[in-house]
Amino acid sequence: MDKIRISQLKAVFDEISHFITSDDDKGFGRIRSKGDTALFGGHTTEDMKNRLGIKTNRPLADFLPTLTIAAKNLATEMTNYNVETKNLHGEQPITQEHIENNAGVREMLEKRGIKPENLPPDEDIKKLERRVAAEEKQIEKASPKLPKNKKKQ
Repeated sequence: MDKIRISQLKAVFDEISHFITSDDDKGFGRIRSKGDTALFGGHTTEDMKNRLGIKTNRPLADFLPTLTIAAKNLATEMTNYNVETKNLHGEQPITQEHIENNAGVREMLEKRGIKPENLPPDEDIKKLERRVAAEEKQIEKASPKLPKNKKKQ
């Protein structure tokens, strides 16, 4: 499950970045931030960091539970799809699309009694990555080595 969470988190950021056609990283950040605010019921990224006790220099996403990552990923995929099918260009229409999609995902979650801003933080993704890597090394060391393949001549 840990590796799945890591890959889901990375997918959220990789997928959303392709619909920004300019080199404006700040525009990308603004779009993502406004989508987060819609998903978190009006709470900004900084509000959420404060609520969850996350240092301001750390990404919020590094502490989000799998459900929230999946919600962000769904909203992002919806945005990606609609940007292409509706032929949206520029920060404003893409931002509006992303806000609407995050609000729609939030509405769906709320109907099931889930409020993303009330979910507890998950384990720090950086610590999780280090632990998974260490566990993989331990498994590798504990596993018997396969015999070397002798070449037949």
